[in-house]
Amino acid sequence: MEEAGSGVPKEAAGSGEMEVELLLETDGERSTSPAQESEVPGEEPEVPGEDQELLIRVREVEPGKEEADADPEASATESEDLPELSPSAESRETQLSGEDRRREGVPVKGPSEASSEESSGDHGGEEEGMTSEESEENSEETEDVSEEVPLRDRSHIEKTLMLNEDKPADDYSAVLQRLRKIYHSSIKPLEQSYKYNELRQHEITDGEITSKPMVLFIGPWSVGKSTMINYLLGLEDTRYQLYTGAEPTTSEFTVLMHGPKLKTIEGIVMAADSARSFSPLEKFGQNFLEKLIGIEVPHKLLERVTFVDTPGIIENRKQQERGYPFNDVCQWFIDRADLIFVVFDPTKLDVGLELEMLFRQLKGRESQIRIILNKADNLATQMLMRVYGALFWSLAPLINVTEPPRVYVSSFWPQDFKPDTHQELFLKEEISLLEDLNQVIENRLENKIAFIRQHAIRVRIHALLVDRYLQTYKDKMTFFSDGELVFKDIVDDPDKFYIFKTILAKTNVSKFDLPNREAYKDFFGINPISSFKLLSQQCSYMGGCFLEKIERAITHELPGLLGSLGLGKNPGALNCDKTGCGETPKNRYKKH
Repeated sequence: MEEAGSGVPKEAAGSGEMEVELLLETDGERSTSPAQESEVPGEEPEVPGEDQELLIRVREVEPGKEEADADPEASATESEDLPELSPSAESRETQLSGEDRRREGVPVKGPSEASSEESSGDHGGEEEGMTSEESEENSEETEDVSEEVPLRDRSHIEKTLMLNEDKPADDYSAVLQRLRKIYHSSIKPLEQSYKYNELRQHEITDGEITSKPMVLFIGPWSVGKSTMINYLLGLEDTRYQLYTGAEPTTSEFTVLMHGPKLKTIEGIVMAADSARSFSPLEKFGQNFLEKLIGIEVPHKLLERVTFVDTPGIIENRKQQERGYPFNDVCQWFIDRADLIFVVFDPTKLDVGLELEMLFRQLKGRESQIRIILNKADNLATQMLMRVYGALFWSLAPLINVTEPPRVYVSSFWPQDFKPDTHQELFLKEEISLLEDLNQVIENRLENKIAFIRQHAIRVRIHALLVDRYLQTYKDKMTFFSDGELVFKDIVDDPDKFYIFKTILAKTNVSKFDLPNREAYKDFFGINPISSFKLLSQQCSYMGGCFLEKIERAITHELPGLLGSLGLGKNPGALNCDKTGCGETPKNRYKKH
């Protein structure tokens, strides 16, 4: 270190400069006196007394270099020759701008922090560096602790769904084979003869009869449908889990089924396999089959139920952009679903055109719909009440029921509920939803028989209507009549010829089960009336009459199959208000 003629230590090192501060510590108090730039003539430098400790801080500032602190021993030796420093340079360090201080490695502090720093002392750049490294390590440890989010206890899922029970699954193969035989011998002949599938677009296959209950997940994008499936099956952080994220992640219809090992099945393979219940999906085209994927997972819950995850509804996307009839595909799954979970979250409560169309397709299936308000623990109590009311307000015009729909409020994901939320309420809501799911699983066979019986009732009504159209056409036809004009007059105004009223009066049919009159305009536009036969002509000596066989299945065979399960005396098990279970439906119109 060199001294200038004035006695002030300076060093020229490029554009750098040297600063020297004398820190006088007396009886635990410290005062800072920077070196003067010029020595006052005739005055001797002030030397610390016995009760004072001289501390010197030397800072060399150069562009692009770290600050270098002087060795305390060397500084103490050189300080004996230093004069008293001028007060004008006292605030040299504090006068630096924040940007210059950061460039020089000096932290920017307020007055209170500066005073505390002065009282605590400076122990050199080496110790400061060690302290910063320790603080970085502590911050990393804090981040590691924050990343370890506690997971929720899954015991209530296993208990409610009885996943821990080791009892063998009930063998219903004999009952299902009996159900399949009833359908093929008593229902399907009349269904094919009067082309019911072209009216309802609902063909029942053997795979559908023997299939497991289906749970359908629908709703807007990124509301937690895939995360909910991962949570129910415990697939998170495993190679089986569905991909999730804040952006729209599910672009396919994903069917999760049980299998001995993890296996992915392409949509074209699923549609080609007649043993599965998805073969009718081939009618929606190859573009859709590319968006259909099946995943077999060795999970105990999937032994009794099948989950279907659907693409999230994006209101600004047109169906033409999807490349396949999205609403028609949804209708196919809705018609076959035993339980439908409609999932929302607090940020996506608006009902657009595509979601409104979907709710129209759900009409008549209100008993199978479960509306879920997911991610509820992200809201405070007051905000949750507002969101709950807003969801009711959005859905009220879309659900045509006298009672308001049940909304399950919870957060279906593996992480624990956030603190200061209604955790007990959310847990009870979750258990209630799981009980509904378990009820569907337990009643799978009863629901399957009731579904086949309901299908048989609709086929019977359709056959009676076609028979009435055909009989009226034959009665109005004369030798000089134009057949097309006569039948067009009948189809355009069926009430003029009492088509539907005659069915209600002479047969045991509810008016609420009658199909839409407009649907028969399209039906007969494709199928000429002359291609059908009267019901009285649909009989054979060995096979009997088609109408009598389907009526016997509705009133005796299917209820008897339910009775074999021990549910024959359960008034809620049978739906006998349509045709009656104790007596054969009267058909006074039938000619003998």
